[in-house]
Parts: sequence; structure tokens; C-alpha cells
Amino acid sequence: MKWRKKLASCLTIVEFLTWKKTMDQLEMRAVYAQTLMTLAEKDERIVLLEADLMKASGTTAFRNKFPQRTFNVGVAEANMVGIAAGLSAGGKIPFADTFGCFASRRTYDQFFISANYARRNVKLTGTDPGISAAYNGGTHMPFEDLGIMRNIPELVVFEPCDPVSLKMLTVKSAYHQGCTYMRLFRKPAPVIYSENETFELGKGKVLKDGGDVALIAIGVIPVNEALKASEILAGKGISAAVIDMHTVKPIDEELVLRYAKKTGALLTFENHQIINGLGSAVAEVLSENYPTLMKRIGVNDEFGEVGEQKYLQQRFGLTAENLASNAIKLLGKKK
Repeated sequence: MKWRKKLASCLTIVEFLTWKKTMDQLEMRAVYAQTLMTLAEKDERIVLLEADLMKASGTTAFRNKFPQRTFNVGVAEANMVGIAAGLSAGGKIPFADTFGCFASRRTYDQFFISANYARRNVKLTGTDPGISAAYNGGTHMPFEDLGIMRNIPELVVFEPCDPVSLKMLTVKSAYHQGCTYMRLFRKPAPVIYSENETFELGKGKVLKDGGDVALIAIGVIPVNEALKASEILAGKGISAAVIDMHTVKPIDEELVLRYAKKTGALLTFENHQIINGLGSAVAEVLSENYPTLMKRIGVNDEFGEVGEQKYLQQRFGLTAENLASNAIKLLGKKK
């Protein structure tokens, strides 16, 4: 597979051996870096800005290949976004990366005014969304960044769920005229999509059809757990659709309403607060167009904490078992 061979060529030996050992998974940050390098090879407008987290973001390879198009501003995230806006004003397509907690909370005013209000073309990436921050703990665990970014007019907000969708949606983001915010899971993630799959910002993907209930998820952990939950439900005779709603803004209203009418029961699932995230976006569509039984599954108005991902999934209910249990309860109300 050509793009996997290209990916392997830009990894460190340790990263490559890890990738080779887990053939069904690819490290998301390595895919992101390779995608940016492929874009930059073809388009000299592509530039990269980092806030002293290049190793964490996996973009060292980009710096090594394009040193004149890489800007490490140090631990000055708001300044990074301001510089990105200036580069955009000069005709560049800047990608700016940092941990999601900083990309959303710390840069918000600059991203709002200098980039979005000024109608620039800045591509902001927030890494380690939700519980994937793990040992960095509650201060670095963004459970609210989707909600923060949904408030910015005209901003496109999305989160890929696997290496293929990450690659394709990053390309779509690069050539979308306007600002975008992407949540990036850095670690290895299972490959869900085939390499010839097509994607559009604002258009969700049906991973599995079903007629009793629809599980609408966003991001690596929720989408993979939703697929597992659908199997649990199938074992109980329940037909569950699984939808990867990778873009939370603009949300795919047509897809939400189609499955609301088809199933009469929807559950949203996100590695984020249930307040003002995917669940709220879906509820807004339903309440104004087709009121339907639904349940939001995610972090319930809490701060994060230190822990392994497996523990944190249990701690905050981000598991297939919890999703399936809530689906059964919702179906009880439907009957």
C-alpha cells in the first residue's frame, strides 16, 4: 500500500517497528505529519507552527524536511495563533498545533478575533482530546474544546476516528477556505476505513446500518466502542446503526434526521462533556425538526483526572458496555 510505505519512510526506527508490530493500527500523529508533508511537497503555501510540542505532535519530520516553513514559537500558544493569522494574511495555509487544552482555552481570543473574525485561513489542531491526555491529568484533559469552538461563527470543527479519515479530512481542511479546528488523537488507532473511502467535512459516515437504535459517535475511542456496542446489542437481538459523525460543526442534519425517523431512538457518544458537544448538536437538530428519544453519553459535567486510558474509560463511562446498557434503557422508553 503506497501511502503506508511513504508513512514508514518518515518514521523513526522505534515508531516504524511499533507500526509493523500492530498491522491493524497506525500512529495518528505520524499519519498527520506525513499528510502535511505530502501536502507541502505539492503546495508551497503549507506551513507549520508549533508551541514547543513538536515531538508530542509528531511533526519533527516535517521540520526536518521543511525547516524554512516550520515555526516553533515556544510556549506561547496565543502568539502562535496570531502569527498563523498573519501568515494566512500573506497567502499561506498555516497549520498550528498544540495540546487541545491550550489550543482551545489558551488561544481562544486570538483564534476568535485574529483568525476567524478576520476571515483568515488558519488550521488549528488540538491534540490529546479528552481522556487521551491520560497521565497529563485534569489540567491537560480537554473535555470542553468542542463546545468552546462550536461557538465561533463559521468555524468548521471535526475529529477523525482512524488513520484514513485523519489523512482525508486533513486534506479537506487544508483546502477549505476558512478556519478549521481539528481534535487529534495522537496514539496508535485501529484502521476502520478502506484507503479508497471518500470524506466531506460536514457529512457523517454510516459504518453500520440498523433499524432499532442509532449510535452516533465522534473520535477514536467513541467510534471504536460504538462498533463494539453494536455487537453486544446484536447478541440481544437489537439492530443498532453506528454513525461516525466526524464533523460536529456543521453537523450533518440530513443524516441525523434520517436515522431519527428510521429508528426513533438515538444515542450520542463522545470523549467530551455532554454539554455543548456532539450530544447538544444532535439535540438541537432534533428539537427543532423532529423531536425524538435520545440520550447523550459522555463526560457528565466533570473535570478530568490522572490515569491510564482503560481506567479513565471506565471512570467516565466511555465504554461499549455502558453505551449498550443505555441503548437498552432508551429502547425500553421507546416501547
